[in-house]
Amino acid sequence: MRKKVALLLAAAMVAGAVSGCSGGGSTGKAAVNAGGGSSDNGGAEASEAAPVDPANYEVTEPITIKWWHALEDQYSATVDKVVSDFNNSQDLITVEAEYIGSYSKLNEALVAAHAAGTDLPALTVESTPYVAEYGAGGLTEDLTPYIEASGYDVEDFGDGMIEAAKYNGKQVSLPFLISTQIMYYNKDMADEMGITMPTTWDEMDAFMEKGTKKAADGTTEVYASIIPGWDQWYFETFYLNQGVKIINDDQVTTDLGDEKAVAIAQKIQDWCNAGYTYWTGTAEDASSNMRQNFISGKALSVVHTSSLYNNYVDQCDFEIGMAWLPGADTKKQEIGGCVLLIPSKNDQATKNAAWQFLQYLCSKDVNMTWAEGTGYMPTRKSVLETEEGKAFLEKKPAFQAIFDNLDLIYPRIQHKGWSQLATIWKNIMAEVMMENGDVPAGMEQMADEINDVLADA
Repeated sequence: MRKKVALLLAAAMVAGAVSGCSGGGSTGKAAVNAGGGSSDNGGAEASEAAPVDPANYEVTEPITIKWWHALEDQYSATVDKVVSDFNNSQDLITVEAEYIGSYSKLNEALVAAHAAGTDLPALTVESTPYVAEYGAGGLTEDLTPYIEASGYDVEDFGDGMIEAAKYNGKQVSLPFLISTQIMYYNKDMADEMGITMPTTWDEMDAFMEKGTKKAADGTTEVYASIIPGWDQWYFETFYLNQGVKIINDDQVTTDLGDEKAVAIAQKIQDWCNAGYTYWTGTAEDASSNMRQNFISGKALSVVHTSSLYNNYVDQCDFEIGMAWLPGADTKKQEIGGCVLLIPSKNDQATKNAAWQFLQYLCSKDVNMTWAEGTGYMPTRKSVLETEEGKAFLEKKPAFQAIFDNLDLIYPRIQHKGWSQLATIWKNIMAEVMMENGDVPAGMEQMADEINDVLADA
């Protein structure tokens, strides 16, 4: 059974990207072309690579590199340990970790550095939907020759993860930290109220009503759930599982203005107006406020990332449960987290050092360190087949809700214009939900603006 779990996990997961900073003189033999990729090791837009010479990818001189990441304070101890262990494991490479902020802030900084061609990190993380955008823009180094030169076992991640880290067939990133959407719930409160977590969209009305506690004046004391509005990832599966295609097969239109999409948004607004839930919006403190409401007992459940399991367990004085998001026609959820990528405009010596550190970050031992120290899931098949991997589920039994549904976890939507689409979507949803806007008009506006972006992409 555990081996089956391991195989399902690897087939289902995708990860994010890590960034670093440049430094040191080039000792490699590849010449950097005008587009930022190297002519013989293949940047994202480089021509077909020549036969790989492992010597071209070796680190031969001392070098200091920067690693950009989006791992918040709760992960700092693990970040410090991993970086320190790597620096102490060899004599040539010194890694300096730098927290940039959220994935969106990291994206802004990375795109700006790439455009300027200066102050790039050696290695960076980034959220999985950015892979296509970065690949199309020539920002990412093609890792294929590095993989061939080192004999790195990418198949241990599984086909689903590896494909999600590619652009146009090129391996422009590798999986790093993996998560999925989940409903955290207060098991003590749920038992007290006689509530079973909903498994389908049709069960949500009853759950929202029963799971809400109101004061005598009608104000909400305990919300049944809270829906994050700062990232469309948390609620886009509500649409996908009801057959709403956010990007149609033609790649130039969306279904978000259709009748079914309008009905979903209207239902969420009805829950907000009834006081069963609230829409967090996109403010900087939206996530922390939501978390605090759950921790303090003001919410029965919250929709959030599975990667914050440790954080919730450490702060809550009640038993934490995890439930799969309610489905409809399907019960799909999407991989979250980040991949690791190497910016293409760095010199070859910096790229080689970044590759060494990237391999370390994704190694079997370190993969387990991340899983235990952060709440992210193990990503390597071989890890889950070890005694340490088997013990993971025993230490974190709430993850059974995820492991039971591993075959329903899918890669996120990949499109080079995704960051624009996501901004349009979440901003209009915030306006509709938080200002009680006209739902059909808002969804029509959303679809029109997204169609314009898709047409120009």
